[in-house]
Amino acid sequence: MNLLRSLLFSGVFYGGSLVAVLLAIPAAMMGRRSLAALVHGWATMHRISARHLLGIRTQVQGRLPAGPALVAAKHQSMFETIEIVLLLDEPAVVLKRQLADIPLWGWAAQRYGVIPVDREGGAAALRRMLKAAQAAVSEGRPIAIFPEGTRVRPGEQPPLQAGFAGLYRALGLPVVPVALDSGRLWPRRSFSKRPGVVTMRFGEPIPPGLPRKDVEARVHAAINALDAVP
Repeated sequence: MNLLRSLLFSGVFYGGSLVAVLLAIPAAMMGRRSLAALVHGWATMHRISARHLLGIRTQVQGRLPAGPALVAAKHQSMFETIEIVLLLDEPAVVLKRQLADIPLWGWAAQRYGVIPVDREGGAAALRRMLKAAQAAVSEGRPIAIFPEGTRVRPGEQPPLQAGFAGLYRALGLPVVPVALDSGRLWPRRSFSKRPGVVTMRFGEPIPPGLPRKDVEARVHAAINALDAVP
């Protein structure tokens, strides 16, 4: 049954995503507001498809940030990368450069205002990331980052990537950590998903200006909080 659910979800969601990418071209020509509305609709389609075809829904705990903030989330599946678009106010999502290079989709994503990061690009890549993040903040948008850098299995707690500390220092924003447990239902590198509830726990804001070691320790503990829950 889970395999059948997953097949149906893939057909509906990826078919709808293709339509959304094609619609993104005229939407982008009409301006970023039109493109943002399309992205919101695409993310809503993902939520509805996940809920009714996979039986996966979201439970949000804690207070969502209002206004610019650096939102640092755990990353266990594709699910939260799209769900967070609905939970935040037009977030600028930090994602790996390869995704921004996907034909058409990458173009639309960059016009929407994602922040591509090249992990092998050195100081120049970091400067580009900071410039894009500062532009998003100037528009009043939150920055969403998955500071561990990649999807991990439940229980895995890798150290934070260096780019997080660079953004934290340069932007001077509070950090809102997000713990989640999507990997229980949407396993990494597995086609079949299981029904259930994904918890996304928004922690208390961490103030700007802390030493790197301190903020990284606090964020790391907060985003991994659900791993410690039996």
